Amino acid sequence: MLDEKYVSEIVAKVVKSMDVEDACRKQKGVFDTMEEALEAVTKARELYRGYSIEQREKIISCIRKLILEEAGEMARLGVEETGMGNVADKTIKHQLVANKTPGTEDLHPVALTGDQGLTLIEMAPYGIIGSITPSTNPSETVLCNSIGMLAAGNGVVFNPHPNAKKTANYAVDLVNRAVLEAGGPENIVVSVKNPTMDSSNVMMKSPVVRMLVATGGPGVVRALLSSGKKAIGAGAGNPPVIVDNTADVKKAAKDIVDGASFDNNLPCIAEKECFAFADIADELIDEMTKNGAYLIRGEQIDRLLKIALIEKDGKYVINKKWVGKDAKKFLKELGIESDAKLIICETEEMHPFVQVEMMMPVLAVVRVKDIDEAITMAVRAEHGNRHSAHIHSKNIDHLTCFARAVETTIFVKNAPSYAGIGAGGEGYTTFTIAGPTGEGLTAAHSFTRQRRCVMVDGLHII
Repeated sequence: MLDEKYVSEIVAKVVKSMDVEDACRKQKGVFDTMEEALEAVTKARELYRGYSIEQREKIISCIRKLILEEAGEMARLGVEETGMGNVADKTIKHQLVANKTPGTEDLHPVALTGDQGLTLIEMAPYGIIGSITPSTNPSETVLCNSIGMLAAGNGVVFNPHPNAKKTANYAVDLVNRAVLEAGGPENIVVSVKNPTMDSSNVMMKSPVVRMLVATGGPGVVRALLSSGKKAIGAGAGNPPVIVDNTADVKKAAKDIVDGASFDNNLPCIAEKECFAFADIADELIDEMTKNGAYLIRGEQIDRLLKIALIEKDGKYVINKKWVGKDAKKFLKELGIESDAKLIICETEEMHPFVQVEMMMPVLAVVRVKDIDEAITMAVRAEHGNRHSAHIHSKNIDHLTCFARAVETTIFVKNAPSYAGIGAGGEGYTTFTIAGPTGEGLTAAHSFTRQRRCVMVDGLHII
């Protein structure tokens, strides 16, 4: 006689697997293989070539609308799948993408006129762009890139980070739903269900892919730069923040805690280490603790080091299991019950918490005697990535000297780090900040190539 409980369990498993398969089939633009994805986006791009700027902008408006409607769901899915960050801050990041990622208005043609006629320079699409996206900002990067790349007239094929494929592909599906709602072509943005190194290689080597964009670590950027194609690489950073003795210390403390704890320090722009003038360091630390930071000392620092970092070949590297985790989880490992959103500690300059980009809500504070020492240490800690740096000061000379010395793509003065991508600061939002290849904060114009049209002895009417 059959075991009814056993049969029920088998049926439930089958139904569940069918639901998963149906969900995958229903995701628009997500394919089993990279070859299928490339074929689909090639067909879509041929249709998209005939779309006007006005039609592109209508599509982008629909994408923005759906992002705002589903920001919370994507934030929840991202935290659930990757175990990194928190839903509230990820929701804000999606709202930033929807509201502050430039569209077609970012494309600025140039007209040159003179005695010999008219020359028009326009921003033209590359065609099909291949994009590699990270696990730290999976849906945010897909959506931000999609808006900019579609605004520029391109089709896009994504190879997401394998650890965030569900979240990234949810975003790909959202973009395609919005495109279809606005009357655009099917599969203008595509991805693969199970991205791998092999699928990435297929994408990078495909002759239909004219441009490559990667948001990730140095290894990914190196692979792109050796591809022989136009490449935009967004690399690593280890952003320092300086607080001098002219700063509004209370505001600086709150800004630093807010910036360094945002999404559990996952953003590459976030404050990763702090250099404080000795005569205001005590006040700064005290104000930080009043704004959600928890100060650890002595043996607690040593124990946290063993949790957060791993010693490998004589160097410290991050323990990936702890990237983007809540501060209270770290504190619990130390036997401390607290709802703090950031852990702070005092260390020397060469401590691993200063020198290693951890992407965890842990901020080391180093005391310095003056601005020269602060800048020297901050530049060393930034490791020449030229990504982001921050300072709290009312001394114009200090602001200027640090900016000149550190040479970062983003330099934020007297504000939380996220002001550098338009959250509480002027300017647009992006989640692909291209320091290594020099494009800076990417937007639609970054994904275009210049084309020149010359009319001799005509259309010059003066």
